[in-house]
Amino acid sequence: MIQAKVKILSNIKAGPNYYRMTLACPAAAKKIKPGQFFQVRCGNKSLDPFLRRPFSVHNVDKKGNIEILYQTIGKATVLLSDKKSGDALDIIGPLGNGFEQRTANSERRTSIIVAGGMGVAPMLFLAERLVHRRQTTDHRKVIVLIGAKNKKNLLCEKEFRSLGCDVKISTDDGSKGKKGFVTDALKGLLNANRYTLNATLYACGPSPMLEEIAKIAAANKIESYGSFEEHMACGMGNCYGCVVKTKKGYKRICKDGPVFDLGEIEW
Repeated sequence: MIQAKVKILSNIKAGPNYYRMTLACPAAAKKIKPGQFFQVRCGNKSLDPFLRRPFSVHNVDKKGNIEILYQTIGKATVLLSDKKSGDALDIIGPLGNGFEQRTANSERRTSIIVAGGMGVAPMLFLAERLVHRRQTTDHRKVIVLIGAKNKKNLLCEKEFRSLGCDVKISTDDGSKGKKGFVTDALKGLLNANRYTLNATLYACGPSPMLEEIAKIAAANKIESYGSFEEHMACGMGNCYGCVVKTKKGYKRICKDGPVFDLGEIEW
């Protein structure tokens, strides 16, 4: 973990109220696992807003540049969207456990990534790692299910396809792909194919989506791991402001997570 002021290389609009920011941070890039995040000070010289904001790592390139994908939904992210190439950004990280440890024994499994809304943010980096791992083992599939409210809010389809993933789209209003929730697409996929015996699910999205995925995974007797989206204060486990109830007691999302075995959560 480091705390540093890093240079913003770009801050490009990626859709309505969505931005993709690239940071020069080779020292941290070497240590990052998919699913980890950074605590970012979004303001300028003032301490308003006082608390840092968590942003998952969207991707890491070979030069050691880090991408974050974010949506402008409040004062902090609006301030972040105003930053320009060449500006400095105060970050702490990488933080959290990440998905990487979950893939260590999964080389012979089909990987199914489920991303709902802004849940796509950490999943591109995970997909890249899984695809690379498959290329060096037995070439099993990496399937990506992306869910969004509508076509305008659909993110990263092109990027996942460029990795060679089998991408399936769902939108609530049917403006692109299948109409319905991404969890409906997951049910259909498992019902239509015999991935049940050799699949691992990786998910990120709202808690109701993760709960439904946990139920689907349990019914099909497959592994499922989810990255929880939650407001965080310190981001380091000190304040206990972001907790989730598990079968082994309450766990801190920022420190013990954000990735958890969904079968261990007390919904």
